[in-house]
Amino acid sequence: MQDLLLKTTKSKELFERALNLIPGGVNSPVRSFKAVELSPLFISKAKGAHIYDADDNQYLDFVNSWGALIQGHAEKEIIHAIEKAAAKGTSFGASHEGEIELAELITAKMPSIQKIRFVNSGTEAVMTAIRLARAYTKRNRIIKFSGCYHGHSDSVLSNSGSGVSTLGIPDSPGVTKTTASETLTLPFNDLSTVEITLSKYPKDIAAIIVEPIVGNCGVILPQDNFLTGLKELSKKFKLVLIFDEVMTGFRIGPGGAQEKYRITPDLTTLGKIIGGGMPLAAVGGKREIMDLLAPIGPVYQAGTLSGNPISVACGIASLKMIKPETYEYLEKISAQLCDEIENYNKEKGINVTVNRAGSMFSIFFNNSNVYNEESAKKSNTKKFAQFFFEMLNRGIYLAPSQFEANFISSAMKENDIKKTLEAYKESIEKV
Repeated sequence: MQDLLLKTTKSKELFERALNLIPGGVNSPVRSFKAVELSPLFISKAKGAHIYDADDNQYLDFVNSWGALIQGHAEKEIIHAIEKAAAKGTSFGASHEGEIELAELITAKMPSIQKIRFVNSGTEAVMTAIRLARAYTKRNRIIKFSGCYHGHSDSVLSNSGSGVSTLGIPDSPGVTKTTASETLTLPFNDLSTVEITLSKYPKDIAAIIVEPIVGNCGVILPQDNFLTGLKELSKKFKLVLIFDEVMTGFRIGPGGAQEKYRITPDLTTLGKIIGGGMPLAAVGGKREIMDLLAPIGPVYQAGTLSGNPISVACGIASLKMIKPETYEYLEKISAQLCDEIENYNKEKGINVTVNRAGSMFSIFFNNSNVYNEESAKKSNTKKFAQFFFEMLNRGIYLAPSQFEANFISSAMKENDIKKTLEAYKESIEKV
């Protein structure tokens, strides 16, 4: 394990303390820096486009709380909304008006969501969506796609992307064989295999769940009519189509990936941006499915902190700040960065693939098209680790894994993009 050229003494001391108390020293495996063979940084503060570690090193942040912070860090209006809400009480364990206001904001942008239930994490939202789909169809099996990460609940942990791919964990101990057998994992962007599978089990499959744009195996875009085909097959076989837009919701555009590709899923899971960086997620969709939830239906779901007033206030503030010009600006600077990287690669004959969807992007150390998990895993992770090391030493904080997405915030300026390009050129030459 190599050491950064930057002084990171305090981060290392904190990591040593954490190792004695927290498994692996981290509360989420993707923070571990294991894939890039470094000790993890401990962050002390953040503002705008930058984060600062415990040794006060400054970094331009391309993680942005894994996509949640579309406006960047500690934005004034969002901080004010949090402070105002906290002054009224941190938790009620009861209903409040903010929940309705946030629901109205979301459903206005996503017409497929007729009713919505707030929860605390994307994992919980997906777990609820699958339970609803099974109750609605009275079937048990689900189809998911390799490389798509839908949280860490038992039903969807097989062949997942994100930290599972990063750490090389194919299936997690603790998931029973019976549970695993109810999940059929197929290749992303392979519609014919989906149709063959559905034809084999025409009365068994309750739902297809998909990240419409994969973000947890690096950024991978849907090809051709893949999403349209999934919609048509879901109708044909009378099953529930679930779009996991925890990452893409309000990131790709105001109506998420479903608006971009003009697909109406039956259920949608959301998170990240709808909480503005606070713990908040949701499942929403067709009225007839959502009304199966307790207390009006038989499907039980509950959460003491669901719809927490501080999280909701933060989410409302974040969504209200997003304007059409926000997406225009993000598209402009994201295209500038990724196009320049691609141009430089062509000029220098560098075999690196750049995938981008709006303000999400990944740099794969791979000289071929990356269109599913299998092609993503052909990437040279050792070279990526060295590249990450070089970029970090130049003050650029990327996602610490070849198999994660990077995110651009509206707090970034054109000079930040230029700085990143210069750091890329210097770093890629080293690699």
